[in-house]
Amino acid sequence: MRQVAVIGPGEATPEQETDAERLGAGLARLGLTVVTGGLGGVMAAASRGARAAGGRTLGLLPGNDPATANPWIDVVVPTGLGEARNALVVRSAAAVVAVGHGWGTLSEVALALRTGVPVVSLRSWAPTPPAGDPRHRDQPTSVQVATGVTDALARVQAVLKAAAP
Repeated sequence: MRQVAVIGPGEATPEQETDAERLGAGLARLGLTVVTGGLGGVMAAASRGARAAGGRTLGLLPGNDPATANPWIDVVVPTGLGEARNALVVRSAAAVVAVGHGWGTLSEVALALRTGVPVVSLRSWAPTPPAGDPRHRDQPTSVQVATGVTDALARVQAVLKAAAP
């Protein structure tokens, strides 16, 4: 089973939570495991949507206490790594979908771009490196910007298909 990370702020707006919940459900219906940071906001909403659709969820927590995971996490991994757990969230996924803004979300987008993990942005960060900068020649040059949840799901399917052996 392939894994897709849904990233976003722990303190999310109602619109972000709605998007994340619909996204989590859609990913689950595609047979994908939803990976998050395991806490609230976008992470909880994506997990809730995935579980409601019969999917599986993985939460990589920043602290050591498994009890801090949101109730929709199937597999809880208390990393004890703080913000460094963002690297685990990104590296455990075949693709990342960013929902909303937050500094942690931006760091995960940057880590994904740096490591070649495809990123889809849903009303979130969409940085691009400066044109012609040789330091970025072997890395993705942009984030795919989705117009809504349906478009984000289609973009995830496309990047997963393109990456399939």
